[in-house]
This record gives sequence, structure tokens and C-alpha cells, in this order.
Amino acid sequence: MLFRPRNIPLRLSSLICHLSPYSSAPPSIMALPSTVEAITIPHIGDIDVIEKTMIPFPKVNPGDIVIKVDYCGVNFIDTYYRKGLYKYQSFPAIIGKETAGTIVALPTDEAILNNPTFKGQGYKVGGKVAADFLGTHATYISVPWKIVYPVPESIPTRLAAAALLQGLTAVSFFEEAYKVKKGDTILVHTVAGGLGLLFAQLGKRIGATIIGTTSSPEKAELAKQNGADYVILYPIEDTVKRVLEITNGEGVDAVFDGVGKDTFDNNFKLIKRKGTIVSVGNASGAVEPFSVPRLVEKNVVLLRPTMSNYTYTPEEAAHYGKILFDLVEKGDLHIKIFKEYPFTAEGVKEAQRDLTERGGKTTGKLLIKVA
Repeated sequence: MLFRPRNIPLRLSSLICHLSPYSSAPPSIMALPSTVEAITIPHIGDIDVIEKTMIPFPKVNPGDIVIKVDYCGVNFIDTYYRKGLYKYQSFPAIIGKETAGTIVALPTDEAILNNPTFKGQGYKVGGKVAADFLGTHATYISVPWKIVYPVPESIPTRLAAAALLQGLTAVSFFEEAYKVKKGDTILVHTVAGGLGLLFAQLGKRIGATIIGTTSSPEKAELAKQNGADYVILYPIEDTVKRVLEITNGEGVDAVFDGVGKDTFDNNFKLIKRKGTIVSVGNASGAVEPFSVPRLVEKNVVLLRPTMSNYTYTPEEAAHYGKILFDLVEKGDLHIKIFKEYPFTAEGVKEAQRDLTERGGKTTGKLLIKVA
């Protein structure tokens, strides 16, 4: 179902001036549309609220980079916003938070153009980039420059879209939420998912012992191929008992838990004294309120961080973006893409269903092909 776009013309002249002083306009610049296709929701709700609509070309602010979108990543955070766990400011709302494509316009703000971090990123019209931005499921987006990540020429935008959010989360959480060290023993829930596989790879690269949980022998084998030392099949094994057996009763140094409600309580039983529990996500639902004195028994550290607060400043974003794409470019971090879905309402619905099915078929990254 399409809703009628508001009568807001695209100011092409302002977009054209975004192209200088770094590059001349490509031939397609005059063909930019006054409207864009987008995957939107009219209000919060179940998966059936997702629709494809036509909306006005996005407002371009002086500090924005305009991107022609090639691919969008599908993430649990998309479902959190759709359900209302996290809040949109207005509706209809464009869904999605991860994308990759090519630059069609650069900022016009002179202060930004002269910013050392901006200049060091090497942005250029026609250059490949990825972006962490709320509202990415659209053919064009206009994004604040500090959350736009340059992509090396050797990395296709398909791979960049698959790597960005989960890759930035993995490298920043292993550095700041809990500094993973050689000799640590780490538990990763849903280790065969897109983020779990990256945690396993990075942990193995550092020299940690990785214990993972997953739902099937096939997923367990995949996790082991990506660095997991032990994999627990949670439908048929007692996770707490197995972790304590593996660690000789001590427990693990840190837990990275993207499941949430279903696994939270048991984390306190398998964490070691002075260990760290990192609540990564809410795949099974939000963690229910609990008593803070519960942390006292083992002097446990508990965090619920978000990647965007580790990449908050332009300098932080540039730092972690460089680490991530260096790892990908060198082959030290392998991104598994499970499936591409079409840029349609039904395609996005299918992707979100596949992603959220607990113990389901997905392993690795889900993408929406836009271009």
C-alpha cells in the first residue's frame, strides 16, 4: 500500500553544491528523484505493519552525506523499534539501522569540511560507504557524516552492509564492555548467529577459550569452524551444568548474552567471581527488573551497552570503523551472509520472521538488496 507523498520538491541545486569542492557531479545527479521508495511502518505493532511506501526525498542538512543505498542489514534492533521497545520520534517511520552504498553528495558546512577527522576519512562522491543510521531501508538516505564509514575499494557494499553493525559491536564490546584477554574463558549465547560468529572469531584470534550455545548440531559445527572451542546445545543440554563442567566449577570470565529474558537468570549461576555479564540484546524478550544486591554474591559487573555509545564521537567512529574494515579486508574477520531478501514489504517481513524465530534456520547475516 502506498501513501500519497507530501508535496515537497527536492532542491536539486542544494544537492549539487554538496558535490563541491571534492568532486564534480556524476551524470546521474540531475536524475535524483523528488521521492524515494522506503520500507515503513505507520505505527508500532506486529510484523504485519511493515509496508513499502513512497515518501519525499530526505531532508539534506549541511552536515549530511547523501547515500544511494545498495544493501541494508537486518538486525534485532529493527524488531525492537517496530514493537515499541525502542521509540521512534514520529510516524510513518522508515525501519532499519544499517546500510551500505555510494556517496552522491557531501556536506556543505565549511567547519565540517575542514574538520581533521572528516578529512582523514577520505570521503568522495562515488566512494563506497556504510552507515549506522535509524531509517536505512530506503533507496536514498541523508546521514550525519560522523556515522558514515568509508569502505575500502576491495570490499563490496554487500559485504560492508553485512559487516557494519555486528562488526562494530563485536570489536567495541570486546574492547570496552569487557576487555577480552588471552587466556580468558568467554560464554557467547546464540554463537551461530551473525554477531555470535564474530565474537567467536575475535575471541579465538585474541587467544580466549570460547564456549557457545546454539540450537542444533549443524549450527554447532558452524560455530566450531568460526573459533568456538565448546558448543552447548541448549534444547537438550543443561547450559549451567555444562559450563561449570568445562570450567572445573569456576565459571566464565564474561558472558555475552544476546538472548535476554530466557537466559539472564542462569548467567549469574555460571559467571565466575568478579566476572562480567554483558547483556547484548533481547531476542527472547526484555530482561525483567531485578534486585541490584544480586550482584553482591560474586561481585559481578553487569552492563547493557549499546554500540552507538562506543562510536559516539567522530573520532571513536573512525577508530572502530578502521579496525573493523581492516579486519575484513585482511580476511581476519569472515562475514557469513545467510540470505538476501527483496526490497519489498513481504521480503522484509520474511527476513524479520526468519531472524526472530528462536532456534530457527538462520546462521549469519540477513540482507535486503535495494539497488
